[in-house]
Amino acid sequence: MENGRADTLQIRQVLLLFVLLGMSQAGSESGHFSVAEEMQSGSFVGNLAKDLGLEVGELFSRGAQVVSNDNKRRLQLDINTGDLLLSESLDREELCGSTEPCVLHFQVLMKNPLQFLRIELQVRDINDHSPAFLEKEMLLEIPENSPVGAVFLLESAKDLDVGINALKNYTISPNSYFHIKMRVNPDNRKYPELVLDKALDYEEQSELSFILTAMDGGSPPRSGTATVRVMVVDTNDNSPEFEQPFYEVKIPENSLLGSLIVTVSASDLDSRKNGEISYSFSHASEDIRKTFEINQKSGEIILTSPMDFETTESYSIIIQATDGGGLFGKSTVRIQVMDVNDNAPEIAVSSITSPVPENLLEAVVMVFSIRDRDSGDNGKMICSVPEDLPFILKSSVENYYTLEIEGMLDRESQAEYNITITVTDLKLLEGAMEIKGELALRKRQVLILFVLLGLSEAGPESVRYSVAEETEVGSFVANLARDLGLGVEELSSREARVVSDDNEKHLQLDLRTGDLLLNEKMDREELCGSTEPCVLHFQMVLENPLQFFRAELQVTDINDHSPMFLDKQILIKISESTSIGTTFLMESAQDLDVGTNSLQNYTISPNSHFYIKIQDSGDGKLYPELVLDRALDHEEESELSLTLTALDGGSPPRSGTTFVLIKVLDINDNAPQFAQKLYEVQILENTPIGSWIITIFANDLDTGNYGKISYTFLHASEDIRKTFEINPISGEIHLRSCLDFEVIQFYTIRIQATDGGGLSEECTLLVKIIDINDNPPEVTISSFTKSIPENASETLVALFSVRDQDSGENGRMVCSIQDDLPFYLKPTFKNFFTLVSEKALDRETRSEYNITITVTDLGTSRLKTQHNLTVTVSDVDVSGDGTLSHSYQYDVCLTGVFSDR
Repeated sequence: MENGRADTLQIRQVLLLFVLLGMSQAGSESGHFSVAEEMQSGSFVGNLAKDLGLEVGELFSRGAQVVSNDNKRRLQLDINTGDLLLSESLDREELCGSTEPCVLHFQVLMKNPLQFLRIELQVRDINDHSPAFLEKEMLLEIPENSPVGAVFLLESAKDLDVGINALKNYTISPNSYFHIKMRVNPDNRKYPELVLDKALDYEEQSELSFILTAMDGGSPPRSGTATVRVMVVDTNDNSPEFEQPFYEVKIPENSLLGSLIVTVSASDLDSRKNGEISYSFSHASEDIRKTFEINQKSGEIILTSPMDFETTESYSIIIQATDGGGLFGKSTVRIQVMDVNDNAPEIAVSSITSPVPENLLEAVVMVFSIRDRDSGDNGKMICSVPEDLPFILKSSVENYYTLEIEGMLDRESQAEYNITITVTDLKLLEGAMEIKGELALRKRQVLILFVLLGLSEAGPESVRYSVAEETEVGSFVANLARDLGLGVEELSSREARVVSDDNEKHLQLDLRTGDLLLNEKMDREELCGSTEPCVLHFQMVLENPLQFFRAELQVTDINDHSPMFLDKQILIKISESTSIGTTFLMESAQDLDVGTNSLQNYTISPNSHFYIKIQDSGDGKLYPELVLDRALDHEEESELSLTLTALDGGSPPRSGTTFVLIKVLDINDNAPQFAQKLYEVQILENTPIGSWIITIFANDLDTGNYGKISYTFLHASEDIRKTFEINPISGEIHLRSCLDFEVIQFYTIRIQATDGGGLSEECTLLVKIIDINDNPPEVTISSFTKSIPENASETLVALFSVRDQDSGENGRMVCSIQDDLPFYLKPTFKNFFTLVSEKALDRETRSEYNITITVTDLGTSRLKTQHNLTVTVSDVDVSGDGTLSHSYQYDVCLTGVFSDR
């Protein structure tokens, strides 16, 4: 009934404020003591009586005892001497963690009169912990093109000690590349930063190893070490280089298809993809690409089409070696085709007389020429007729012969002769060719062929003329009769005719006037190609008697062709790391004209990065080289379009153009940049697992793989990795385990963004946990008197403390008991209360009281805890001992959580 009636009564409440009451309010005094951690149990702390101005006997008579806030017996009081002693060895790091100073709060409780004495024990740190790194080895990947002064954050060491004994600084073993700089974060943790002092070179040293040492400030200092391994990440800073700038090879023209011509080889000091080389022909003509092919991997050049020395005597091929990053080098392969004896001698009959009178002596019956298209000994020939015939061969000019009668002929003895003329080259009579002709006394046959005579073969009876190409048909060249001192009438009577070496009728002779006229328009480029001067050889042949006059016609060039590029657009890929002064060989233009009308110069459209340099390849061709004059920057300009112009020397000059498209290849020269260096977010401690917390974002100006960013936690503790997870692609951070404000109020997370080339940057995320009212108040009874005499007023019944692990309003509490009882609550120190009898009691009226202590927090959804104490009233005739009971066996009734909302 009493309990039921108590529930209906208005509850008397005491608002618990977080203040320290003054001495006058609590009737208390305070003392301060200090002790070093790790001292043995029983060690002397101080003399309580002396420090507080008390008599030793007073401690005993008033039943002094030491009570701690957390109910742990760390101190004991010798009431006989007043000495305060350690009950156990204290570990400062276990008691206070990183909090400094580490202060434990106690109360000394004395009766008669009731008095509380506050004492504080400061546990001093000793240097009993060395700095320690979480990982014994740290691996850093640093691109070799990182600028001097670049900073790379390392994992920090942990030191459980505080103050002067805490972590003080970092050092690194002596080296020529890095020094250590220390950074202090907002959470006061000291982080080592590795600062680059000297440019790295992957090709010089691909890996470095240092010892990082963390030192504390103790005396003597303690230290911890970790190994720092720096892997130098290769960048494409080396172009391929050929073993030889010029290759020369000789091969027979009859080499089999598929034959290996030569193997070119280039090397690149870079590694992996940047060092992978592929070979290709650079600006090769259609004829070269049809005749040869190159293996992109091995550099082997293979013959794919038959060669003919008589058509092409040599090939000049520019080979390009390109690495995986777009840099390239070039070399030239000159292939000299060796002539083989694959052409038989040829006979061309200019004239033949048949039949012939039998009475002719030493008469010419046949005029012919011989030639062999092979060179050297393969092209040298021997000409002969059978020795048993009355005919002999006589050489007139080089490779021209006459067949003449040597003795008297007798028709009655032999009316017909079959004459075999044999022409044999000097390659062991290979390719011999026989021409059989018949001489009949009744028939005459004349065959005129055009014979090739060189300029050096011209004798005294020779003349030279000149005419511009493209001159109209019928145009006058010269008066041949006059120049050779012949009468015009002789031309007809002696059957004068003009014979050219190539059997083409370029010229005609007017027998009436002796004028030499053009029989067709002549195209110098078609007749002679690039040969200069362009000279056509011909002969004027006169009969009766047989006579040769040699003549030359030089066809002079006019500027009728413009320079022309094979490709209308040239694509060049150049790395942005390419050094100033690097040259890039360009495709040359073709100009069919020669001399001053040929290609003379190249120009490039105005730009701020390149200029043109002209190179003579040695074969008479002019090649343009593009020279880098100002460093490229892919992020500033990823593509450039220029116009390359080729100019000839004509008047006026003619020109041709091609477009040069330059693709600036990106290198990893930009590290990721976070939108913020510090992110802050607040989340409720009851946030569901899987919830999105925040998205971290970084940007990288590089492209391709170098611009792809992955996000990771940097040197995160096990607790952080267990609580949060980060999406490496999106940067989203999600909750993966429950939060508890009462355990951890905030997390400091370092986040690293790393691009595809190994460059990285970091930011800090501060996650603040918002407390919710998820902890009910707690009540701890320090002292309780189960029985009190009926005539005692203002008697101490119980001493207890209350606490709530929540914060703010959630942690503020109201403490109360039933309002109809002769007891009241009296606050002493912070969170400490005494339960005191309000007046004298009457055992005969009521011998027992059930007291419910109710503690309610002030959170939005209020939580409360209740303690039930049973106090009996003793009769004055029954002598109680009047001492405070230290038995902690009592009934506790905890309420459930309920909400006032």
